[in-house]
Formats: sequence, structure tokens, C-alpha cells
Amino acid sequence: MMSEHFKGKFEVELKYRLKSKSQFLTILKSITHEVMVQDNLESDCYFDTFEQHLLAENKSLCIREMEPSGIKLWIVKGPEADRCEATNITDANKAKSMLKTMGYHVVLAMKKTRCIYFVGKFHITVDNLEGLGDFAEFAIMTDDDSLLDGYRSELIFLANKFGLSSMDLEHRSYRKIYSESLTV
Repeated sequence: MMSEHFKGKFEVELKYRLKSKSQFLTILKSITHEVMVQDNLESDCYFDTFEQHLLAENKSLCIREMEPSGIKLWIVKGPEADRCEATNITDANKAKSMLKTMGYHVVLAMKKTRCIYFVGKFHITVDNLEGLGDFAEFAIMTDDDSLLDGYRSELIFLANKFGLSSMDLEHRSYRKIYSESLTV
């Protein structure tokens, strides 16, 4: 079941800033869900050219390492807002070396603590970015782009069950939030 949640080249993802992580988790415990991982430390290395060509094209390239789960991913997002593809890799250091050989360099390295839950066909991640707060991402992946609007409506409905509204939506990526915090 786990692998089914992360298949597809499109991802509908709604990110909410949490006012109370404990209240969110209390609501989660009251509904049927499965736990994929608890309190994983995720290290993300974002790559781009020195000229930031990927950023200019609204694309991101990330190598993610997750511990203690041991999952390693190559993730590409963009240029469309819902475009996202990820694949498992076995050697993150080799992938980083290959990217450097191709002219890319690390433009941002960040860490977050993440829990991943499955609620029906959707996955919910609960993230803590040190110094930046707690967030919940409600998401689903698909290869069928005709389903995106319907899934977006279903995710909004699910988020409402957690007391989250459009006022809580965070439209910036973690990369952007983190980068902006470095310039403050």
C-alpha cells in the first residue's frame, strides 16, 4: 500500500501551518489512519546551477535522505505547480556526486522532522522545521491530471476535518520558507 501512495507524476499538495501540533494529532488519532514513519529526520539537498536555471524555470531538484527509515529519494518538482516525480535511490552520495559532475551544486541543505500517515487514498505529513514551526501537508499523487481538481477539493474537505482553513494555508515551498528565514 505504501508504494501506491507515492506513484504518479502529478501531486496535489496542500500545506497548512499548524497552530497546535498536539491538537492536530489528537484529531488524527480519532480517525482511521495508518502510520508510515514517525519522527524521521529528513535531510534535503537542493541542487541548481550557479546561475539558478532550475529556480528560474520553476523547477527544483532534491536528494532526500531519511533516517531512521533509510529511504533515499531523488525528487524533481515543476515546472507546473502539480508536477512532482520521485524515485528511490540506493546511494545518495553517488547521486550528489553525479549532479556535481553535471554542473549542479548544493544551493540549500535543510533538515526537518517528519511523520507520514495514510488516511484512505491520501497521505498526510506532519513536519517540524526547527525555528520555523509545524506544518501539515495533505497530498495525493496520480498519473491522471484530469483528477487534480477533484483531489484538491477532497483534500480541502479532509483538512477542514482537522480544523484547518484557507487562512492556515502556506503557499510557499519549504525551500522558499527556509531561504527567506536565512535572509532575515
